[in-house]
Amino acid sequence: MRNTIKKHQDFLTPDDTPVARNAFFIIRTKSAKYQKDPRFGLIATKRTFKHAVDRNRAKRLLRVWIAKNENFLISDMDYIFIARQPILDATLTDGITAMSKALRYIMATIKNDKDTTNQ
Repeated sequence: MRNTIKKHQDFLTPDDTPVARNAFFIIRTKSAKYQKDPRFGLIATKRTFKHAVDRNRAKRLLRVWIAKNENFLISDMDYIFIARQPILDATLTDGITAMSKALRYIMATIKNDKDTTNQ
């Protein structure tokens, strides 16, 4: 499993990086700060989840879904996962499926970007 992003400054991503959205979460990516140590960060805001129990549950679900789809994470990218309110109603299989689709989308987007810059 990857290390986690802890500093506020490291959560900031440029606007031109790939983003995947679905009902349960948003994934933002950026080049890894440390190439040998790619990381991920989890965001569950108090504005979205009023109770700490809900924020903790959202982050726990994201960690499980990430672990199940770790093979779709690109090795030289940092990922920021932003939880949305419907995540609390998601089933395990729905979440794993949604995570794999979103990560595959990001993988394809990054591959297409690299292909167009190489031409």
